[in-house]
Amino acid sequence: MTTKEGRAHRIIVVGGGAGGLELVTRLGDKLGRNGAAQVVLVDRMPTHIWKPLLHEVAAGSMDPNTHQLEYVAQARWHHFEFQQGELTGIDRTRKTISVTACLDQDGTELLPARELPYDTLVLAIGCVTHFFGVPGAAENAIALDTVDQAERFRRRLIAACVRAQNGKGRVGEDGRPRVDVAIIGAGATGVELSAELRNTAHVLNAYGLHQLDPRRDVRIHVIEAGPRILPALSERVSAETTKLLRKLDVDVFTGERVTEVTPEAVLTASGKRIDADLTVWAAGITAPPVLATLGLPVSRQGQIVVGPTLQSEGDPDIFAFGDCASCLWPEKQTAVPPRAQAAHQQATFLYNALRARLEGKPLPKFAFKDFGSLVSLGHFSAVGSLMGGLIGGSMFIEGLMARFMYTSLYRMHVLALHGAIGMGLDTVTHWLRSKTSPRVKLH
Repeated sequence: MTTKEGRAHRIIVVGGGAGGLELVTRLGDKLGRNGAAQVVLVDRMPTHIWKPLLHEVAAGSMDPNTHQLEYVAQARWHHFEFQQGELTGIDRTRKTISVTACLDQDGTELLPARELPYDTLVLAIGCVTHFFGVPGAAENAIALDTVDQAERFRRRLIAACVRAQNGKGRVGEDGRPRVDVAIIGAGATGVELSAELRNTAHVLNAYGLHQLDPRRDVRIHVIEAGPRILPALSERVSAETTKLLRKLDVDVFTGERVTEVTPEAVLTASGKRIDADLTVWAAGITAPPVLATLGLPVSRQGQIVVGPTLQSEGDPDIFAFGDCASCLWPEKQTAVPPRAQAAHQQATFLYNALRARLEGKPLPKFAFKDFGSLVSLGHFSAVGSLMGGLIGGSMFIEGLMARFMYTSLYRMHVLALHGAIGMGLDTVTHWLRSKTSPRVKLH
């Protein structure tokens, strides 16, 4: 399809997360390769990492350098264009987007702020951490939205353990060195991080921090305002996960609304004070503020409101999907949940829908299928439920089967980006690297 100016139709996808990168990869292979369309990816970062892996980066059990993907390289391999910059606005009359300048690590400008023209625009910029206005939260707690934040937490964790090992940190009531980690929010990120940190404490002990008992001296506290952990999942999954965490000596506090975060502690509405050398905020997400400035209808949560074709209600040339979009789930009369499986399904849908649009065909309607949810507890276990089309009902799973299914989710993402051969090579490469690298990234 060509425009009135005689050039190829230009599709811009803003956001290189799981869904956005899968979409441009498939569009580039199908439309960019033969010049049927110009496919452009815009992202503020130069590299991609699967966001559900960030808790492993924070715990040090994954080196992000071995799992990050350079957008420029992916663009070269899959026939799309990459433009680095952050979205700041849309001119719907002129059909252009504005992006920020691109700077290097020293702050030197590599690319100026600029405008990019589009014929079809797809927004997939995800979400950001929501601190709910809690005093001290933004200043004293670390979010896990980016690799830099996860790496910052890892460095601070190891530093705190080394200080405690050498008698430079806090001392508990029993006179022993003490490191306390508070995780605010018991959704999937908070729960997975708590289990991964317990594994990290054991590994650090093996690497020389012998003065620290990995269970008694490294205390991990999970704090949830609601009545149970994993509130988005079933009560059975929540109950079984709680049992597993307590077996790992993770302190689980439910019904405790955080009222303040200080550099040394977390305070709750019930008057509880929980000591914390490090605090992670995993208590909620919200839409990026830029969405409210685009002149498109947004939901109460600030997401772009889209119809069943994933077109925005304010402009049929603008699509949105993933965490930044509010799409009705008719069977539940709620919005499609902000999960990786939803973004993956919507990316597949849009790949077909945009091809139909370029061919002048009517757009299909998106239908979300819930295949269940899984929570990884690192090397210890995994729990979750399988639903819908996988088994024709609902089934609770845990242990080895759940761990295998959880790992397969990431492998499916790699498959979408690199194909079957690439996924196989990636799997073997990481397995070999794990045999010659420390189990925790120490520096």
